[in-house]
Amino acid sequence: MDHVQVTDEGPIRTVRMNRPDKKNALTFAMYDALAAAIEDAQENPAIRCILLAGSPTDFCAGNDIGNFAQTSSSDEEKPRPSRRFMHALARNEKPLVAAVQGNAVGIGTTMLLHCDHVVASSEARIAAPFVRLGILPEAGSTLIAPRLMGHARAFSLLVMGRPMNAEDAKSAGLVNMVVAPDAVDAEATKAAREIAALPPHGVLAARKLLRGSRDDVLKRMHEENSLFQARLRTEEARGAFEAFLSRKH
Repeated sequence: MDHVQVTDEGPIRTVRMNRPDKKNALTFAMYDALAAAIEDAQENPAIRCILLAGSPTDFCAGNDIGNFAQTSSSDEEKPRPSRRFMHALARNEKPLVAAVQGNAVGIGTTMLLHCDHVVASSEARIAAPFVRLGILPEAGSTLIAPRLMGHARAFSLLVMGRPMNAEDAKSAGLVNMVVAPDAVDAEATKAAREIAALPPHGVLAARKLLRGSRDDVLKRMHEENSLFQARLRTEEARGAFEAFLSRKH
């Protein structure tokens, strides 16, 4: 689909979110397309590295607002594209590189926790305002973020909803490199090529050891999802979300 562009160039698969008019907010169709691109790469030995990218102004603004209404009114046990994407991230075995320009919000932030090398623009802004919206962090972030950056920084990001600039994110271990905005794609591609040039089986084995048990991540995702769905039905969450919508209008 046009809102997710998948391009294979040699051993590198670039997966670009391309809905700039909506700040790359993810629709259910986009979640499905992102998940499919990652899942398919697992079965293709020619793909040695996956590069996630957005547009020059926004990496990803999070979940599309329309998704919330559908999610809160649908069957809790029904498989959802957002869950498929999160599971694809957790099960992925190929190195993940991210090129972050502009805003990375919500899932735009938590997907970075599954990446192995993140290149961010000096103007990037990373935020996870889940609790402010009356809901909870997802994508295994409540497990991975404290391990990566410590409890205090994870609490500030995921519970208090305080945004990080690029240098803050680098200090926290979420970002590897901070570069000028017009250099992000080039530096991320350079890193992807460097990774792809390494002995592939050695890379996969080392990455697996570094990332730890994916079963633990999947279990935490299940716990987060159950609580997330319960939160969506509370008066507190509805009130917070209505306040958010009123501010947008």
